[in-house]
Amino acid sequence: MPATPLLDIRDASMVRGKRHLLDGLSLTVQAGQHTAILGPNGSGKSTLVKLITRQLYPLAGAHVAIFGHERWNVTELRGLMGIVSSAMQLDFDANPPLEVFDCVVSGFFAARGVWKHAVTDDMKTRSHEALVQAGAGHLVGRDMSTLSTGEARRVLIARALVHRPRALLLDEPCAGLDPAARRLFLEGLRNLAATTTLIMVTHHIEEILPEMGHIVMLRDGRVLREGDKAELLTGGHLTELFGMSVDVQTRGDWYHARID
Repeated sequence: MPATPLLDIRDASMVRGKRHLLDGLSLTVQAGQHTAILGPNGSGKSTLVKLITRQLYPLAGAHVAIFGHERWNVTELRGLMGIVSSAMQLDFDANPPLEVFDCVVSGFFAARGVWKHAVTDDMKTRSHEALVQAGAGHLVGRDMSTLSTGEARRVLIARALVHRPRALLLDEPCAGLDPAARRLFLEGLRNLAATTTLIMVTHHIEEILPEMGHIVMLRDGRVLREGDKAELLTGGHLTELFGMSVDVQTRGDWYHARID
């Protein structure tokens, strides 16, 4: 019997005004299939993320199943699929100040902070474990607003990991990181690939981890191409995707693009 896909999306369309944000998009991602979803601005990446996280719903006739189920309580879904995005950081930088450990523990309650919530010893233990797993254990005691962008992203990953999710959805997680911080952050993500399925949404091929062998190319709200990384991350396919001449180079297991 075939394994149940992590994501199974068929014929998903979403319209704003006269514009199709998604146009009959179909996509399947298996458990353990580390995947990079790649596309230019306006290709539908952000809309796809909101579709997966149940922030938006498709037009009638679509099939959107996550871990085999079409209907989810959002809180339950977050326990199976952690979400990390650059936009989330803004919520935790604002006043009143929020300490790192409290930020991570608050992941159990889908809240900002732990006020009015009963924090158990098990939650504290799992939060400590998640911080160590994300390489952020040394940050406990500091306010989120004092962290560098890279440090804050690692804390947000720890916050997502407290549920011990089966998958992490990373929505442009390297936005705002300088090159050195980006590489350190990506190397940290590689450690998670052994236990958690990673799905990364990006428009930079330099951010695609060596462990990510499955590539999905989005353009105009549709899957333009989907398949093996070695076959798709070529100058020809990326030129087609971005509409400009792209030259691709490899350095070890990493890919790099240059606009000609």
